[in-house]
Amino acid sequence: MSNIETEFHNAMVNLYRKAKEECNYDGRYFIQMVAEIGGVSTARKLLATSTPSEGFIKLWECGRLNLTSEALMLEPRFRRLFTEDERKQAIDRLRKYGYAI
Repeated sequence: MSNIETEFHNAMVNLYRKAKEECNYDGRYFIQMVAEIGGVSTARKLLATSTPSEGFIKLWECGRLNLTSEALMLEPRFRRLFTEDERKQAIDRLRKYGYAI
């Protein structure tokens, strides 16, 4: 893993911790995926679904879409890890649920 991939991976772990602490969401499946396939691959896998994950919906209900992998993908420091199409998908999903980009 490159330094930026490691940084993204660690940021995904931090999303899990914050979601648990701030929204009482225990995303066991999410953190298991991150541990098994890494943060970048997890973000891509979650984005590739036609519907948002359970965790995305829980965070939307909590008013914390900023804690989603989609939002993390769009941070300037992580842009180069994802294709333009992946970033567009993330933006579209977030906007659909009322998140201001």
